[in-house]
Amino acid sequence: MRPKKVILCVDDNEQALSVRKFLLETRGYRVLTAASAAAAIEILHEGGVDLVLSDLVMPQMDGNEMIRRMKQFAPEVPMMLISGTVKAFERANRADAFLPKGACSPVELLDRIRVLIARKRGPRKAVARPVYNGELGPAAQQSYAAPAAFAS
Repeated sequence: MRPKKVILCVDDNEQALSVRKFLLETRGYRVLTAASAAAAIEILHEGGVDLVLSDLVMPQMDGNEMIRRMKQFAPEVPMMLISGTVKAFERANRADAFLPKGACSPVELLDRIRVLIARKRGPRKAVARPVYNGELGPAAQQSYAAPAAFAS
């Protein structure tokens, strides 16, 4: 069995955080939660996080500033922002993806997470496969040989 991917969820709203955690854990992810940007930065410093999912609008430090700081020491970790108040987001931000809370379904959220985690993993390793050059090997020749009863 493959190890579970770890998602760090950040939101100052405890109810939204627990709903998101439940949604992700029921889909096989391991979820770490943080109620503030400062706590999330500490958790990411410890390592082992595969993706950061954060609310945009938070007190003290917003999600965009938090991601800017996180990308300085963990640029390989995909980070996604979600917001209930901002509907469109400029590409100049540091996040790898943005979704408006009310306009996206849980399926869209899960799909975007799956894509970002796969992108972090990189392309799958190619499996070496034998090249068919038109000739059968000895084992294959025996299995495809005509039975003695049919030989003339």
